[in-house]
Amino acid sequence: MMKMRASGILMPIFSLPSKYGIGCFSKEAYTFVDQLKKSGQSYWQILPLGPTGYGDSPYQSFSTFAGNPYFIDPDGLVETGLLEAAECEAYDFGDNPRYVDYEKIYRARFKLLKKAYDRSRINEDESYKAFELGNAYWLNDYALYMSVKHYFGEVSWNQWDEDIRLRRPDALEKYVRQLESEIQFYKFIQYIFAKQWKKLKEYANHNGIQIIGDIPIYVAFDSADSWSHPELYQFDQFENPVAVAGCPPGGFAVTGKLWGNPLYNWVYHKNTSYAWWTQRISYCFELYDWVRVDHFRGLDEYYSIPFGALTAENGHWEKGPGADLFQTLSKKLGAMNIIAEDLGYITDSVRKLVRDTGYPGMKVLEFAFDSREKSDYLPHNYDRNCVVYTGTHDNDTIKGWYQSIVPEDRMLSVEYMVNDKTALEDIHWDFIRLALSSVACLAIIPIQDYLGLGTEARMNQPSTLGNNWKWRLLNGEITEELLSKMARFTELYGRK
Repeated sequence: MMKMRASGILMPIFSLPSKYGIGCFSKEAYTFVDQLKKSGQSYWQILPLGPTGYGDSPYQSFSTFAGNPYFIDPDGLVETGLLEAAECEAYDFGDNPRYVDYEKIYRARFKLLKKAYDRSRINEDESYKAFELGNAYWLNDYALYMSVKHYFGEVSWNQWDEDIRLRRPDALEKYVRQLESEIQFYKFIQYIFAKQWKKLKEYANHNGIQIIGDIPIYVAFDSADSWSHPELYQFDQFENPVAVAGCPPGGFAVTGKLWGNPLYNWVYHKNTSYAWWTQRISYCFELYDWVRVDHFRGLDEYYSIPFGALTAENGHWEKGPGADLFQTLSKKLGAMNIIAEDLGYITDSVRKLVRDTGYPGMKVLEFAFDSREKSDYLPHNYDRNCVVYTGTHDNDTIKGWYQSIVPEDRMLSVEYMVNDKTALEDIHWDFIRLALSSVACLAIIPIQDYLGLGTEARMNQPSTLGNNWKWRLLNGEITEELLSKMARFTELYGRK
């Protein structure tokens, strides 16, 4: 449980400004930390840091342990002599500073990193050797996975040749020898990522800013995790999923949501005393100060959809590990700073699990104003042990959302906040005030809402592809005037 009133900003790494087409661990990240401090914030919440694949979603990563190579700062490699400034500027990373061009990033970034690797003499670096040894439990599989994936034209592992798909020992030895340099390249990338992220996090912590990380509950099927440890998942003897994850039909999706992630073999996990989960969560706390567990309710009950189904309509609910998982983790790791993402349709058993663990749950103001029914998301229903958001990465911005809701919902918000303004210009500040003034121990505001931006700044629209995870902050967009106003509100509502 959080012990004090505080506030922070939701801002993904990829949304930071930079001259390299996507936010990274560059000087702009350090500037953002300075701005957080100046505005009286105590937390910086980010999205998952893993390497992304098809759809560019940070919730569908090639590894639950590895870091995204796109976040490596090229200027940092210039400072260490592995690259020249002119080389970094020679590549086309996209020409729109507002939105990420993932195709151009993909085509250019790895070429640049490969140049740095070729000059690195990494095998002579003692700190690299220590990193390689300390992270061998995931790094070896990940580097081999990415190398073999590249060898087979980037297709998913279930389309590889059978010998390596099924990880037969002779095939593993063959590809380790054949792809030795490629494997070390991927290890080098992770070493640089870890160094740069650790430096940035230490800077944030030194300035009084704690990092809230975010982990998807499930791993992607196209990942090193599912290929290297099929025993962890509900796979058949041919390493094909028996069932996959998703959500049942409801008001937001008539046929449900078919995510397609492999489901965990919870019997195996329990029999191993949750060894893999212990490694995963322990590693998370090396990266972050707090961890938001996405889709927390799936650890109480999860929705199981037969593999091969075209929609989520014929799925069913099954029991998850529940409190047993967290009791085991607590015994092994001690107290854990976890935020439970308990949004959506929540049952009494999920509420009990959140209550029994003591983890703060989440409240979202965009869910609060529904004139058709009472809402748990209205601030007068909060208890102190929760985290309130105006919206999350899956929501529209406050301004965009407010313009889209029905008049009855808008009038409910006007009445609730005693707001008689008709202009939309400052509506975001009314919701920010509502979040900050609530009893919630922590208030997190997306940077887009502090800037008063509309739907054009939305981060993600669930169940769509092509226009998500692209929005970026512009240099100079966070002004001294805005920082001063944020600091005043932080102080006014006792969140310093």
